[in-house]
Amino acid sequence: MKPVIPEVTAAVVEAPVIVVVAEPQSHRLLADLMILTKARLTLLVLMTTAFGFGFGSSHGMDWFLFFRVMFGTAFVAASASVLNQFIERKVDRLMGRTKDRPLPAGRMAPGTALGLGVLLAVAGLIYLVNRVSPLCAGLAAATLMIYVALYTPLKRKSAWCVTIGAISGAIPPVIGWAAATGSLGRGAWILFGILFFWQMPHFLSLAWMYRDEYAQAGFSMLRRRDIAGIKAATESLLCAAALAVVTLLPVFFGMAHAIYAPAALACDGWLLTCAVLFMSHRSRASARRLFLASILYLPLVMALLVVCRR
Repeated sequence: MKPVIPEVTAAVVEAPVIVVVAEPQSHRLLADLMILTKARLTLLVLMTTAFGFGFGSSHGMDWFLFFRVMFGTAFVAASASVLNQFIERKVDRLMGRTKDRPLPAGRMAPGTALGLGVLLAVAGLIYLVNRVSPLCAGLAAATLMIYVALYTPLKRKSAWCVTIGAISGAIPPVIGWAAATGSLGRGAWILFGILFFWQMPHFLSLAWMYRDEYAQAGFSMLRRRDIAGIKAATESLLCAAALAVVTLLPVFFGMAHAIYAPAALACDGWLLTCAVLFMSHRSRASARRLFLASILYLPLVMALLVVCRR
């Protein structure tokens, strides 16, 4: 029963009671681990590894081998992301899109992240050596070292970091090819070229969209004095053109059926159009259009190549 307060004539409005429900600790930890291992980037690495394995499996898929190479590669890819965030934990506080990551936000100790990154790397590489092949383990180790030891520190020194990062990102499909075929060959280099040239417009358009945040954090993702974005747009267009050439090499070398060529050309024409529009306008909207087009382009071309392989 409410107490009666005498001599009060004005209406009393009770303030709403706000109940804050704490997020379960296990859910928060799982979310942080997904952020720390960059789940979407790891998924992209696995997708391109699967692409390489599928393209190299011209005589049928060895599914047990496929799952083994995917498992080991996932560990190494996740470790690269964890170690990258460990190194960049201080500068991540300076950018709006990264300041809430577990390390800059203080939800995880740096030592814990470092230990997790090293553990994932060691476990993944040992697994690949023993359950897949030393060649695949060596390629995975090269990817890890380039990404962590070269690309990560170079981001604060030179725009060449984008090229170095593209080299690292182009190796996973080669891992898949090597697992399926047991060696490196012409197909491995074609896969490397497709991923390398694809990454350039993909990352340069992203760097242009977030150029102010990158600059605030001290990252050199774009060429110096490229205020108007002419160099970024030019490189994007040139690499998109080179990508169109590389995607047709499987037909030229008899590694894919002729039906693949017109489908691949349609995808290449679409990406080139977006690159030309970025070159013409150099706005956030045109950069975003190119970035989104690159996201859709890669799985389409990969699926076409695997389906149409000889």
